[in-house]
Amino acid sequence: MTLLRPAGWLLAALLLASCAPAELNSRDNRGEQTSASVNTQLGIEYMREGMYEASLEKFRKAISQDPSYQPAQTSLAVLYERLGETGLAEKHYRKAYGINPRDALTLNNYGQFLCRQARYKEADRMFRSALKDPLYRHPETILTNAGLCARRRAMLDEAADYFRQALKHNPKYPPALREMARVSFARKHWLGVRAYLQRLQEIRPLSPEFLWMGVQTEHELGDRNAVASYALLLKNRYPESEETRQLIEWERVHSGR
Repeated sequence: MTLLRPAGWLLAALLLASCAPAELNSRDNRGEQTSASVNTQLGIEYMREGMYEASLEKFRKAISQDPSYQPAQTSLAVLYERLGETGLAEKHYRKAYGINPRDALTLNNYGQFLCRQARYKEADRMFRSALKDPLYRHPETILTNAGLCARRRAMLDEAADYFRQALKHNPKYPPALREMARVSFARKHWLGVRAYLQRLQEIRPLSPEFLWMGVQTEHELGDRNAVASYALLLKNRYPESEETRQLIEWERVHSGR
C-alpha cells in the first residue's frame, strides 16, 4: 500500500494550475508571470516524460523569474522528492505553502509528502485544510490520500471513513474502490469485499491482486461458481503472476491433492 504517487493526475493538475495567473503584486510583473507559467508547464511535461534534468532547469528558471509563482514551487518540490532530495522538497513545499496556505493542490501534495516522512499528524492537518477549499474540483483525491495515510498508521476505521467520503463525491473513483476492497478484506468483511470488487469490475478489468482477493472472498462466502469465475479470469489473464501461483497452490490444498 502506497500513497498516490506525485504523477499522472497530479501532473495534469499541476499543469492546469500553472496555466492560471497568480495574483499580481504592486509592481507590473505580467511579463515575468507569463514566462514563469510557460517554463513551469514545460518543466511538468519534461517531468512527465522522465526528463528530470530538463525539468529541473525549467522549474528553476520559472522560480528565478517569479519566486511567488506557487505552481512552480509546488512542481519543484514534487520533482525534488522524486529525486530523493527530501530536504529540498520540503523547502519548496514550505515556500509554496507560504505563498497561499489555502491552495488545495499544494496542501494535498504537501500532505502526501509529510505522510511519506511518517509525520502523520502534520499530514492529516494538511489534508483537512485542503478539504476546506469549496472550489477544488476533485476532493475524492484528497480524501483518498488522507485515507491511505490513516491506513499506513493502521487506523482502519479512520481510513475507511475517508474512502467512503471519497466515494460519495465520486462513486466510480477506482483508487477509493480499491482501498475499500483492501480494508474490507483486512477486516474480513466479505460481503463488503464482494460489493467493492463488483463495483470496481464495472469500471475496469481487475488486476491479479483483486482477482485473487475475489477467489478468497467468494470461498469464504461459499459461492463456488464465483470462485471458479475469478479463478478462471486470473489464470487466463495473468498466467505468470504471483497470484496465479498462489491460486494453484491453494487449489491443490483445497482439492486434497
